[in-house]
Amino acid sequence: MPKPQSPFIDKVREKIRLKHYSIRTEESYVSWIRKYILFHNKQHPSKLGKEHLEQFLTDLAVNKNVAPSTQNQALSALVFMYKQVLEIEPPWVENAVRAKPRKNLPVVLTKVEVQRLLKELRPSFQLIGRLLYGTGMRLMELARLRVKDIDFGYKSIIVRNGKGAKDRVVMLPDSLLTPLKEHLTERKKIYEKDLKNGHANVFLPNALARKYPNAQNEWIWQYAFPSSKISEDPRTGIKRRHHVFEQSIQRAIRQATRDAGIVKKVTPHTLRHSFATHLLESGYDIRTIQDLLGHKHVQTTMIYTHVLKQGAGGVQSPLDSLTV
Repeated sequence: MPKPQSPFIDKVREKIRLKHYSIRTEESYVSWIRKYILFHNKQHPSKLGKEHLEQFLTDLAVNKNVAPSTQNQALSALVFMYKQVLEIEPPWVENAVRAKPRKNLPVVLTKVEVQRLLKELRPSFQLIGRLLYGTGMRLMELARLRVKDIDFGYKSIIVRNGKGAKDRVVMLPDSLLTPLKEHLTERKKIYEKDLKNGHANVFLPNALARKYPNAQNEWIWQYAFPSSKISEDPRTGIKRRHHVFEQSIQRAIRQATRDAGIVKKVTPHTLRHSFATHLLESGYDIRTIQDLLGHKHVQTTMIYTHVLKQGAGGVQSPLDSLTV
């Protein structure tokens, strides 16, 4: 039996959808707003002010020991609730102090480790892993990749609506041209079966769905890497084939890391970090890498220069000059 929703949470979802936020953002915001309400003994948010917001954020940091990024995510959800749902904008909402994010150096694999990792990936995730490393795409950028955005002629991939709602172009590695073509041939067979069974109506953002009402059933709009099963869209109730689930890719990467004997904390994002670092090692300039990664500020990309300063790429230890 479905869990009953409160009218307030329904209103939160309505506002989020009016803003065309993703389903991931919707679930995240709703979850944090629920936790905020429960933390204050189910009081209506309209009765909760500055001190209540501070108490909740303090509890997250002190008692729950969450990361600064998690605390800031919670704050973003609550700022949205006050401004967009309750339509109140007291100064304390906008001026709430955000946690200072930790500046951690990214985990980077050597080229040998990348080779070992990719070799250990299960066959169904081999191409995904090679694309993550070969293009520097983020996990969700690859998961949401559409057939139409793969350009074999120009050996490029257009990343649509990446972080910061920006499009960018990344390279399509020569070594993946044939494997990707073969993959899409098999992918089209799945599409044709879905079309026959009435499940080819892929998700499109609202504006595109209105502008191109028939596009949702067309081949070019299909996800390049689909889910293995048909599922129900949580917003519309329509049964369709979604893109590959990010958790599936994450699990595959973790298992391959163990199988390869790599003693580092590796995630799909580690392949993006390795992509950027290896380009720097090969002599590519920082601005080119910034464009490929889709970073707004070059300072974000500069972190990979710090990675290169570690170990062999940095200062020699005085121990190595001693004869012991």
